[in-house]
Amino acid sequence: MTTSDELQATITQMVQPGKGILAADESLPTIAKRFTPIDVESTEENRRAYRALLFTAPGIEDYISGVIEFEETLAQNSDDGTPLPEVLTRRGIVPGIKVDKGKGPLALSPGDLITYGLDGLAERLQRYKSQGARFAKWREVYSIGEHNPTTLGIAANAEMLARYAAVCQEQGIVPIVEPEVLIDGDHSLARCAEVTGAVQQEIFYALHRHHVVLEHIVLKPNMVLPGKDHSVRASAEEIATATLRVFRRTVPLAVPSINFLSGGMTPEESTANLNAMNVDCPDAPWLLSFSYGRALQQPVLHAWQGRTQNVAAAQQALLKRARLNGAAQRGEYHARMESEG
Repeated sequence: MTTSDELQATITQMVQPGKGILAADESLPTIAKRFTPIDVESTEENRRAYRALLFTAPGIEDYISGVIEFEETLAQNSDDGTPLPEVLTRRGIVPGIKVDKGKGPLALSPGDLITYGLDGLAERLQRYKSQGARFAKWREVYSIGEHNPTTLGIAANAEMLARYAAVCQEQGIVPIVEPEVLIDGDHSLARCAEVTGAVQQEIFYALHRHHVVLEHIVLKPNMVLPGKDHSVRASAEEIATATLRVFRRTVPLAVPSINFLSGGMTPEESTANLNAMNVDCPDAPWLLSFSYGRALQQPVLHAWQGRTQNVAAAQQALLKRARLNGAAQRGEYHARMESEG
């Protein structure tokens, strides 16, 4: 099988109507933050037990086509001793891996951030691939302020995403390209649209420069949203209209799937907004789907509470959110479904 065939086989399995991606790639500080409200210590065993709970939830393969894992998880086993990536593969779910090394300030560009992790990436990808990973994820973030993101910040982040994506494809790994315009701040819906459009445009210029094959990537962007401190909230329909307008203008038709991140939205908001997009544009040239972390896991954590006797209830909470988002991907979600079993 050629590298191109390998990439296409992964894309075909990941991009399926009614299905999306579970982001379970929280770093050690982030998973500790998630565990704190339920009074669970972030030990290696607790992280293993929690992610095993997610990956073995009965029926999630009907709505989840891929799972983004943290590096530690690739080497962990389920309760019966099966490697966690193999647990997913046996269920027809594609294992993936977060490969960036976190973010920091962009030099001489106050307020802009840049993500680390390109050094040694090819070698790490080879190791992750031997452990079962078939796609990767890299996140760049953009803060909206009076002067940010700058033109330099947008260009530098696009260059990082493109270089990462090129290395992935060279290794036979499908890259998820994740540019997140943050919800933090008091900016308007229109300002978010302006920044998101500029970010996407620069990213696709960079991907083209680096010879990245667009048919073999997945785009994981933010939705177009007003800042969480903005005085005017937007309806799901307004968010859908603004988001689709930006992406029609900036995302080439060759991209097979746009899997939105939840980025600070509640589970219900994330689902409603995705549904509104699929209702608004049922014949979109890309699959409009989800790659949610907290919006899928928050109800699971509340149900689990770190207790073995709660595993079945926690898995049902995951299945419900996955099912509702699968319906939203098809434009078939209704708010009344939240109160149904």
